[in-house]
This record gives sequence, structure tokens and C-alpha cells, in this order.
Amino acid sequence: MGARAILYGWHTVKAALENPARRIRRLYATPNAARRLAEDGVALAVEPELVRPDAIARRLGPDAVHNGVLAEADPLPSPELEELEPAGIVLVLDQITDPHNVGAILQNLARALAALRERGYFLVGLDSAGDIDLRDATLRTPLALVLGAEGKGLRQSTRASCDQLARLDFPGRIKTLNVSNAAALALHIVTKGSRSHP
Repeated sequence: MGARAILYGWHTVKAALENPARRIRRLYATPNAARRLAEDGVALAVEPELVRPDAIARRLGPDAVHNGVLAEADPLPSPELEELEPAGIVLVLDQITDPHNVGAILQNLARALAALRERGYFLVGLDSAGDIDLRDATLRTPLALVLGAEGKGLRQSTRASCDQLARLDFPGRIKTLNVSNAAALALHIVTKGSRSHP
């Protein structure tokens, strides 16, 4: 058996418990969180082990927002890039290390970008020094948006792998967003307001 996935936070654990494909091995919950799960009618595959909040925090670190729940589960199978249908939009993350921003990190990025390009994806790197505002970019699907870590941005090799570099311009004094907000804004732009071409 491979390593177990550690899932924490109310929405993450609730979604895992409600996913029939997810096998939960252990569930830790504070009494309040266990009561909330019962009130929400969440079916529990395993009986929760009632713990104090600090017991969960010790497993995750002091900055983790766990909302009183932590689950150990078997990892779900990950599809290979070659199995993805060349349609729609994917996000590609470069050097993102904050688990609050990332559900999963794709390893060997250069190979992944090359595989996406071979499948017809148009690779757009989001970079503050991009040539064009994402709102003004002419995009096509399938599309891969490539995002870098806060502060570090995209590595030079990643920027060189992209078909186009675009930036997110903001009015006023806002100049940068954290990666999760940048991803949300970029997805909004490319799905609603950009001049995309199929």
C-alpha cells in the first residue's frame, strides 16, 4: 500500500467523506466537528476518533486551518497526462509549495508541459513581466494556464516553455495576488471575458 493522503479542513474532508471512490482509513474530529458532520447528514465510513484541536494541529503544523477534522485516506488514482482529453482548461503550477493553495502538485513540470503541448494545449504563463494583459490576449482551447509561486514567479525554463506570457493588470495600488486568487481571477477571465477562439 502506498502512502496515505492526509486531508484536512471542513470542505476537503466533507467532500472526501461524500466521495464513494474515496476510502477513508482514519477520521479525527473534535467533538464540535463530529456533531457538525452528523447535523449535515454526512455518512461516515469510519467512526471518528474524538480529539482536541491541538492534537490535529500537532500533526499538521501551527498554520494549518483544519476546522477540527483530519482524515487519512487511500490516495485516488491520478490520470496520466496522455489520458486527458485535449479540451477545456488546465492549471499548471510551478514551485507552489503552500498546501493551502494546492490540492496536488504535478512533478517533472518540463515533461508535463511538453506532453500538454503535444496534446494541442496552448500554454500561457502568468508572469508580472508578461507581454500582454491576460484580458487582451487572444487565447484558444485547449488552454493551460501556468502559474508560479508567490514572490518567485515562474522559473526561466518554465517561462521559455510557454507559448505566451501574460500578466494580470490591476487598477489602483493592487499589484499582485496570491496564487490561489490569481488562479481564480485568471480562470474567470479566460472562461468569461477573454477573446478566446476555439
